[in-house]
Amino acid sequence: MIKVGIIGSTGYAGGELVRILAGHKNAEIKWFGSRSYINEKYADVYRNMFQIVDAVCMDDNMEELATQVDVIFTATPQGLCASLVNENILSQTKIIDLSADFRLKDVSVYEQWYKITHQAQQFIEEAVYGLCEVNREDVKKARLVANPGCYTTCSILTAYPLVKERLIDMSTLIIDAKSGTSGAGRGAKLPNLFCEVNENIKAYGVASHRHTPEIEEQLGYAIGEKVVLNFTPHLVPMNRGILATEYAKLTKHVTWEEVKAVYDKYYAGEKFIRVLNEGVCPETKWVEGSNYVDIGFTIDPRTNRIIMMGAIDNLVKGAAGQAVQNMNLMFGEKESEGLELVPMFP
Repeated sequence: MIKVGIIGSTGYAGGELVRILAGHKNAEIKWFGSRSYINEKYADVYRNMFQIVDAVCMDDNMEELATQVDVIFTATPQGLCASLVNENILSQTKIIDLSADFRLKDVSVYEQWYKITHQAQQFIEEAVYGLCEVNREDVKKARLVANPGCYTTCSILTAYPLVKERLIDMSTLIIDAKSGTSGAGRGAKLPNLFCEVNENIKAYGVASHRHTPEIEEQLGYAIGEKVVLNFTPHLVPMNRGILATEYAKLTKHVTWEEVKAVYDKYYAGEKFIRVLNEGVCPETKWVEGSNYVDIGFTIDPRTNRIIMMGAIDNLVKGAAGQAVQNMNLMFGEKESEGLELVPMFP
């Protein structure tokens, strides 16, 4: 039985970790960490956990927690994990960090985009970027995993095979993505109030969103050269889901079947990636509540462009589900354990 501690268990990603791990055969949550709800019953914070979780929230004492559990999930704002982690902790337990603290290998890029000083630079090189379908073997050996961002997961996996095979001109790649409001977290923010979001769609972080360098870095590894691209996120009035629509010029003439074969080369054996049939576009409602990534594409011969589309649940494959998938790899569990969640509809 894997003993689990969660720091930040009362945020949306933390709550989703609890929901998923409640159905995991070989994991038990020992510590429900939350600075905001110390000594309050977890089921009073999330009443969907009534008579399922009988525990109270504790603080975020990582030093103490490390002596009690096999793995710590940190579902916290940027900077917190880096401020807490040290060699003593990592010698006793594994860490899966859902923040951006260890995703970027260049600390100057992290500090530029996140506007904070990195407090644990000595662990950046060691940290494994936890995109399971790409870095599976490295994740298995890791003691510190940087769980990818939600926009990033969808954006990278949607384009990765075509980038890897150099089928698209990277200088032309544009990513347009839309997310439900849970991606902004559970904290009260004026732009996320019902009256601000309902019956509205808006772009934000234009040419400045913090997931941009993460997408560029990982796609750069895929092609073996520096990547610069445009990424524009939008907020849409729904709870969950991300839809990424990506545009790029093709480097040669290809048929739909040839592109599908490229996707199959990388994803045919992947449990959680579903490449859709010709003419079918991904929809967020068909992945909601699940760890699936649905991918579709259309070739536009008139412009010599390909339009790639990907959909995920931002709280599952974009956060907690991927974190549990990483945990399973790190502890030799069946990779899909606790994650065989059929998408919810309607």
